[in-house]
Amino acid sequence: MRSQTIERLEVLVTAPAQLHGLLDDAEAKLREIALVERCAGILVTRHDLSRYSLALSERVPFGETREQTLS
Repeated sequence: MRSQTIERLEVLVTAPAQLHGLLDDAEAKLREIALVERCAGILVTRHDLSRYSLALSERVPFGETREQTLS
């Protein structure tokens, strides 16, 4: 059986106090995958105040996390 690799996670925030914890958890999960693959960093995108996506991205150097905001 072939296992699937998570390369993108979506974070939906329903209470502002959750934001940092949810983003930290999602980043930690992607960091584990990035350590195995050693080919991508993590790109965090803020779509609006309650919706974020985190993804492994070859545009981000391995070992780094970068942020962007969509207008």
